[in-house]
Amino acid sequence: MGLFMWCADCEDIKTYLYPRTRFFFFLPTLESVSKLTKLCESLSLEVMQHHSHSISVEQSESMVESFLVAIFGELQGPERFNTKVTTTRGARTLDFDAISKIISLDVFINRYKSLWIIDSVAANNYETWFQPIVSANYSMDQTNNSPESASIFAHEALFRIRDQTNEIIPPSYVFSIAAKSDLLFSLDLTARRSAIEHAAVANLNSKVFVNFDPSSIYDPSYCLRSTASAIAEAGLRCSDVVFEVTETHRVHNVQQLKGILAFYRESGFQIALDDVGAGWSGLNLLKDLMPDYIKIDMELIRDIDIAVAQQKIVRHLIASAKDNGIKVIAEGIETQAEAECLRELQADYLQGFYFGRPELKTPIYPKP
Repeated sequence: MGLFMWCADCEDIKTYLYPRTRFFFFLPTLESVSKLTKLCESLSLEVMQHHSHSISVEQSESMVESFLVAIFGELQGPERFNTKVTTTRGARTLDFDAISKIISLDVFINRYKSLWIIDSVAANNYETWFQPIVSANYSMDQTNNSPESASIFAHEALFRIRDQTNEIIPPSYVFSIAAKSDLLFSLDLTARRSAIEHAAVANLNSKVFVNFDPSSIYDPSYCLRSTASAIAEAGLRCSDVVFEVTETHRVHNVQQLKGILAFYRESGFQIALDDVGAGWSGLNLLKDLMPDYIKIDMELIRDIDIAVAQQKIVRHLIASAKDNGIKVIAEGIETQAEAECLRELQADYLQGFYFGRPELKTPIYPKP
């Protein structure tokens, strides 16, 4: 059932490396050339000057990691971003194969650091956990003093990936490295497919909220086709899935995002906007995107039962959403007092540790 991750944006960095690898660097400034040359000479590497802004050095396979770490520390972020690199199997001149593989040095180093991500995905060493979203009109189960299961409206799908030691790595770190390595598109496809497959096997009998990072969408038509295909294979319906727009600070082209979401809506999906109230970007997107649901940022929810100013802001957000036919989800609820306050403020749905922590419902891939 797993999805082997391969596409043009995530070519395995191992294809760049050999027992003896010659690295060709194309640097943006003479100062950068000087800095990298001095670093290589300090490592006792013979430097070949090919052009005023281009040098090459040969390095053994066992020393590649320490070599790249040293470069990462020597060159600043903009220098790494604007430096291009390719490799040969020791040859001192470039052929078409090497030329076709020229990429940013920053991407090269980050992709090398993220080799474990590609290996983990190839080995299906990932899973999806689910956290419940309950109706604000829930009833309490007097047996265990918790909301009744019948009140669950939806589950948010949360991607979890394990490294070679089988430890779960924080998702924020994984997706940050994937973005820097140009792997975000492939990892996003893997995460959404995992969410769909796990939801089907767990038989959740609810809507499923799937995180949607706008910056990961390179080809909207392909993403839509592959997602619809995965849903059909899993026996779900598009109406069961809500795409939750996250990382709103990364949205730079609102018109393009509106177009992408329009395609998704026409296919039967619904849209949620995450972290509303966290900043101007979220509020502006609320106006531009008109989602089906909004999630109020958890920083506004924390201690809301005793924070009058937060109550006023949240009351205004809820009223604005309801005026536009948008359902409101308050997330990050940890206490009964917070939950009761949000019910009084007329939030539609509630989410947080008070109602249930994320958990793996049903494992579907064998683990190493």
